[in-house]
Amino acid sequence: MTPEQITAVKDSWEQVKPISEQAAELFYGRLFELDPSLKPLFKTDDMKEQGRKLMATIGVAVASLDRLEEILPTVQALGNKHAHQYKVPDSSYETVGQALLWTLGQGLGDAFTDDTKEAWTLTYTTLADVMIAAGKEPAMAT
Repeated sequence: MTPEQITAVKDSWEQVKPISEQAAELFYGRLFELDPSLKPLFKTDDMKEQGRKLMATIGVAVASLDRLEEILPTVQALGNKHAHQYKVPDSSYETVGQALLWTLGQGLGDAFTDDTKEAWTLTYTTLADVMIAAGKEPAMAT
């Protein structure tokens, strides 16, 4: 990622943070609309708490974009857990990416420019690829 792309993601995330609860609701609503088969993968009825976890995880990833090597082990562990413990299919990563970009577009409106969308797409694809690859490894001890 270029420094400009990292800045675009970080700056746009600052605009999402104040509406993070609504953004999480939009995200999960869109995700389950795109693929209802994903809903049973969530073992919680507390989607507000799930949304807070999602927003916190995205926040850590965004804050670490200029030093990804520091969070790669955590991203790999998350991908391994998603594959082996939660049984998340690889195909769902594309759907999650679509729901994320749609949510950002809704939340940011005109501020979600083509350049910002491209930067977010690259961010998501990079992290999702790491998670998918880690999911193909044997299950890690938890």
